[in-house]
Amino acid sequence: MKLLTYKFLLIIIYLLSTVISYSTEQPNIKNLIVHNESKKLKNIEFKNASDQVIRLNDYSGKLIILNFWTTWCVPCKDEMPSLDALQSMDHLKNLKIFPINIGQEKTEKAEKFFSELKVKNLDLYFDNSAKLTKSFSLRGVPTSIIINKNGKEFARIMGSIDFGDKKFVEWLSKYN
Repeated sequence: MKLLTYKFLLIIIYLLSTVISYSTEQPNIKNLIVHNESKKLKNIEFKNASDQVIRLNDYSGKLIILNFWTTWCVPCKDEMPSLDALQSMDHLKNLKIFPINIGQEKTEKAEKFFSELKVKNLDLYFDNSAKLTKSFSLRGVPTSIIINKNGKEFARIMGSIDFGDKKFVEWLSKYN
């Protein structure tokens, strides 16, 4: 009977330790949600300021942030300078940020927005068809989708954050 109890106890300890080791760590970063399972993405396309189609599949092997924003969104305006600075960080060379305007606004208006905020490390991208808005089930702006090197969404930021926050940069660096 004692032997059976020990075996049972060992099995319980083993099961608990494997569950703990495979669980996703949820860092204490405002508005950041890390998925328990990465979500496979298919055929993600949007356009750049020159109206050329950009395919996310062309950036496999990179850590990607898709940042959805509009010119009328005050929190978008607040976070854009720190997003711009994040793109230029030397230790995040494998990071590619796509700030995607979903406001169905003219290119000139988005360019003025970037100019007023002195954005210099990011290019403009657009989802005027709202196709991405629907496929990612966006509930508001800003929203940022974080995609791993395998092309899977593993986290998302719902609302604005300071992309220069030390805790966030350290967390993101682990995936670079």
